[in-house]
Amino acid sequence: MSNAPSLVWFRLDLRLEDNPALAAAVQRGGPVIPVYIYAPGEEYPWAPGAASDFWLHQSLCALSLSLKHKRSRLIVRHGPSLETLQMLFRETGADAIYWNRRYEPAVRRRDEAIKTALRTDGLCAESLNGALLFEPWDVLTKQGGPYQVFTPFWRACLAAEEPSDPLPTPAKLAAPESWPATEPIAALGLEPAFNWAGGIRAAWTPGEVGAANRLEAFLDDAIANYTDDRDCPAIPGTSRLSPHLHFGEIGPRQIWHAMKHALAPNATKGAEKFLPEIGWREFSHHLLYHFPQVCDEPLRAAFRNFPWAEDTRALKAWQRGQTGYPIVDAGMRELWTTGWMHNRVRMVAASFLTKDLLIPWDEGARWFWDTLVDADLANNTQGWQWTAGCGADAAPYFRIFNPVSQGEKFDPDGAYVRQWVPELAQLPAKWIHKPWDAPSAVLKEAEVALGRNYPHPIVDHSEARARALEAYKTIKNSQ
Repeated sequence: MSNAPSLVWFRLDLRLEDNPALAAAVQRGGPVIPVYIYAPGEEYPWAPGAASDFWLHQSLCALSLSLKHKRSRLIVRHGPSLETLQMLFRETGADAIYWNRRYEPAVRRRDEAIKTALRTDGLCAESLNGALLFEPWDVLTKQGGPYQVFTPFWRACLAAEEPSDPLPTPAKLAAPESWPATEPIAALGLEPAFNWAGGIRAAWTPGEVGAANRLEAFLDDAIANYTDDRDCPAIPGTSRLSPHLHFGEIGPRQIWHAMKHALAPNATKGAEKFLPEIGWREFSHHLLYHFPQVCDEPLRAAFRNFPWAEDTRALKAWQRGQTGYPIVDAGMRELWTTGWMHNRVRMVAASFLTKDLLIPWDEGARWFWDTLVDADLANNTQGWQWTAGCGADAAPYFRIFNPVSQGEKFDPDGAYVRQWVPELAQLPAKWIHKPWDAPSAVLKEAEVALGRNYPHPIVDHSEARARALEAYKTIKNSQ
């Protein structure tokens, strides 16, 4: 036990429940000083994008309010992390700091340097696992190396010791005799200068309470039909927990045990289907930890010479939801409006960019990074490399999503397209995923004027598929 204050350095763990760093500081005894340091430049070249900044502002406000309810407060600073922490140690008389680990390459290097410097100063500096079920270095092949295929990786995870129960929210947080100065959260400049984020604000409730409510709603309303509904973008059949997980407003242990306790017969099957989705998140972080270069280059070296196209016009049409393929355009517009896109549609949109258009996967990754509220470096990188075929456990080169058949299969009535592509809302379901094939009389009655209020397809999918297969042969033949 200690009477000196301890700092708790909040990062992507913006919650009080199941927060190992916070629990360690409380267990040590003495006052606890929660700290958040805004230093996006230290995450270069993957500093958070605009949608992430918006979410971070809301989440910090929510965390600050939760701490006030505990008669504590969040100390916010803006500046280099090490220098800011050293200043806080001098100001508060603290002699220990705790934080939960992150796994992005630039952040890992920074954190290791900070830990070394603080320990050299004679301070207690400890990092803990608050973000993953299993540490990347604890799940290895029989040969002692990292996994590159999901199924054996997840099998090894399931064979390991079950994740511990979530830690409770501390009953109280001891306050210091005097608090150090703090900056207003608004001073960080995270809110947009103009109100482009209205759709995100309407769609989400950032913060720990919002995360708990989202999990509860998923368990109450969607888990029973998750297996059947999860691929249908017009149905609220997914958890939508991804941004809450990314910002650490809820931890994977909390979700794991919530799923395990979903014992009702109609919930068990859905929970069993959902847990591997948490496994994919684990796998993505496993890959990023062991192969830190993947956020900037393909894991499969052969793809460094892939004949990608440079097509600024097509890239902009994709970004704006103006490709002429309704399911792709609906997804891109949902993303722009709400900061999120249904996972099935993400795969279709990513396949369209990388295979129909042959535009490099990292162009898509960068766009998602700036526009997704759940933009997570591990997940985003793995998802794009999987679709492009250049990553671990990648989709086979010949798997090219057909945007028409994908729309007809997973949005058969066109409800999702009607919501996000209102120009096509009056088209019958038979034609809504391929308006270019609709009879002119049908288009006229639906007030669809191709080339005027909705674009013609920017590529012919059959021709684009053939071109992609030819390009991918260069990779197949080089292996």
